[in-house]
Amino acid sequence: MQFIDLQAQYTRIAEKVDARIMSAVRSGRFILGPEVQELETALARFSGSSRALGCANGTDALVLPLMAWGLRPGDAVFCPSFTFTATAEVVPWLGATPVFVDIDPATYNMDPAHLEASIEMVKAKGELNPRVVIAVDLFGQPANYPQIADIAKRHGLKLIADSAQGFGCTLEGKHPSHWSDVTTTSFFPAKPLGCYGDGGAVLTDDADLAEIMESLAVHGKAMPRDIEKRAFEHDPKYFNVRIGMNSRLDTIQAAVLLEKLAIFPDEIAARNRIAERYNTHLEKHVDSVPQVIAGGVSVWAQYTIEHSRRDALSAHLKSRGIPTAVYYPIPIHAQEPYAKYPSGPGGLPVTENKADRVISLPMHPYLDEAAQDTIITAIREFQ
Repeated sequence: MQFIDLQAQYTRIAEKVDARIMSAVRSGRFILGPEVQELETALARFSGSSRALGCANGTDALVLPLMAWGLRPGDAVFCPSFTFTATAEVVPWLGATPVFVDIDPATYNMDPAHLEASIEMVKAKGELNPRVVIAVDLFGQPANYPQIADIAKRHGLKLIADSAQGFGCTLEGKHPSHWSDVTTTSFFPAKPLGCYGDGGAVLTDDADLAEIMESLAVHGKAMPRDIEKRAFEHDPKYFNVRIGMNSRLDTIQAAVLLEKLAIFPDEIAARNRIAERYNTHLEKHVDSVPQVIAGGVSVWAQYTIEHSRRDALSAHLKSRGIPTAVYYPIPIHAQEPYAKYPSGPGGLPVTENKADRVISLPMHPYLDEAAQDTIITAIREFQ
């Protein structure tokens, strides 16, 4: 049994995705070929954003807006600790300070009340300048953006929706980009919308910000507005106006993603059917089944339950040939490189509690009822 069955998906789209890949190969336009722009347009349309920028991976997607906003030493960025390290990792890259915020016990996403308390704490101490909030759409469901966006706006902070696990999720029928200044995502193969390698994207309605991020992603290249300001004796592609990086989405990966995006809505619906069936059959047999925020639709990057005897349950399921995973057994703030950075007032008790209890079960759009019944039966038989 597969934890995530990517081959089942490939079987469904093999002919189309193979044709897309070979078209890109035959064109020879391996870097920034037409498929990249086609995908960016499709991603923007899908998410309700004005602009989308493909990049090399989801981590670069997070750092690009921070670079564009001029994040520097002395600035504070508020983010959860119960997530993959990339969310916080990009902040020290620029010399700034991550401030860790606790999570809501029901959704595992950022707790708005603790976010506000954390911002007030930082302001009261006066040692750091609050600049940005990074909310994470953990396990595929949207964070509480109406509340988080209101807090960020009142305190004059930028808001990033880290939707690496949650691209495609909605709240009140709207994508996270409705509330955030920037939405980022990852196309790592295991993500709900994943490619066949690394890839990522940044989405925004801010045209000026998008232009700066595009420049930064290609070595600080000159953009049209920069070129208009001066005459060039040489090819303007060798004119660099910013210190940038090299973060481009490969043409072949864009080609793959175009075909995957075409079936993505159907896969989201399938994931929700499977999650609902899990909930129905497991709610009386585990400590907690997943709860989605009111008005929210998850893309179910993971289906995560809680159990007081997690490790024993995992061993039991393994003995039945059922794979499981634990996200995230050691929160970021508890890891050595991040131990020096502050947490909000009262620490992160919910984060630390959940890290000891969560376990994720197989979840993908092609999990059939027979396989799901095997998993459900094994859990119900666990003593």
